[in-house]
Amino acid sequence: MKEKITTFLHSLIIYDYILFGSILALFVLLIVLAIVLRRKLGFAVFLVLFAFALLSLGSIFGYIEMHKYLFKNKVELISQKKLNFTPAVVVKGKITNESKFDFSTCTITAKAFKVTKNKYKNIILKLKPFQKMSIVQKELKKGQSKDFKMIMEPFTYKKEYNISVEANCL
Repeated sequence: MKEKITTFLHSLIIYDYILFGSILALFVLLIVLAIVLRRKLGFAVFLVLFAFALLSLGSIFGYIEMHKYLFKNKVELISQKKLNFTPAVVVKGKITNESKFDFSTCTITAKAFKVTKNKYKNIILKLKPFQKMSIVQKELKKGQSKDFKMIMEPFTYKKEYNISVEANCL
């Protein structure tokens, strides 16, 4: 756990510090305003609750949405083929940098999940893939596209399945 936190802190960029600093400043401002308006108890309690909600939810969702905007990419699944004599699936795709920045690394992840005839169960099954495989693509300039190929093995699932591909770029 300590290693994950250290890795997260080392991967922060200047925009993350600006986001977290502004949320912290707004939190302090709302708490001070609640203290000043302590005579109006209902409004002061609302300000305190809103400040804590902003501190927790604003940091999480702000970070996620900002990184979606700054590091925008598009991943296409071109083909998936289950091999006959080896318990493996070959996944081919294409990644495109749609951001205004150059990416130093992109972690491309393919996830395999079960499929049923029940559409509600399919939504739940997408949350828990039975197999994941990741590769790292180095150096992707803005506007550039690169093809990739990965092999998911051992792939022993015999029934119906789907594969989804996503990328996380920095």
